[in-house]
Amino acid sequence: MTDLEAASAQAARLVAEMFPEALGAVLGGSAAQGRATASSDLDIGVLLPDSAGSGRRVVRHEGRLVELFLNAVGDVPGFFAWDRARRRATVVFVYAEGVTLTDPSGQLADTRRLAEEIVALGPPPLTADQWRHGRYVLTCYLDDLADASPASRHEQLIVADHVLREAAELVTAHHGAWSGIGKWLPRRLVAADPELGNALLDGYLAVAERADPVPLAAAAQEVLEGVGGPLREGYAHRWQPFGADGT
Repeated sequence: MTDLEAASAQAARLVAEMFPEALGAVLGGSAAQGRATASSDLDIGVLLPDSAGSGRRVVRHEGRLVELFLNAVGDVPGFFAWDRARRRATVVFVYAEGVTLTDPSGQLADTRRLAEEIVALGPPPLTADQWRHGRYVLTCYLDDLADASPASRHEQLIVADHVLREAAELVTAHHGAWSGIGKWLPRRLVAADPELGNALLDGYLAVAERADPVPLAAAAQEVLEGVGGPLREGYAHRWQPFGADGT
């Protein structure tokens, strides 16, 4: 039995035990892509009747950590739209690229088709204000990186981390590609732009290993030049009234 077969079998057992009412289930994440390690968790999307509601739950099953993405069938279109708006589409990818575990009535197949359509569509483009904000923030962190002393390694490393993250957001947006966080940041960054993505990642390593910010700064500067250049004076942003965005 392959690792994928073993992970799928375990995931199917969990769904049968915990969610006998499930309308469908899918195994996603690293396990579905053959990238799982011995300590990797299982990412499982479970399609449920509307009465069950939606949510997220972390459990341990047969000694293995499992992250459950629970989606009431009626919530799926709205939830997928929200997930796309985040530009990462974490749960959408679980359904689009995962391995079907159970689909007794065909509703999971419909959900997977919607997820595949959203993945193909890509993330929403940044607004003009979002582009200006991204340029401004990356410019600020680049200035901080230039000012950070190698003697203050904690500060230098934290600033380098922010430079990489902000640059990655702009690179993926520039190519109309999905962004990511954690281990998905380098994967999505290199998929969007192999040359510039690897230059940013190698530059980050130069800061981490040699306290040398020059390669990262050069790569981030190239990112800025490709999206309108650095932005300092002239940037303006209007505060929204507290709570106006619904938070």
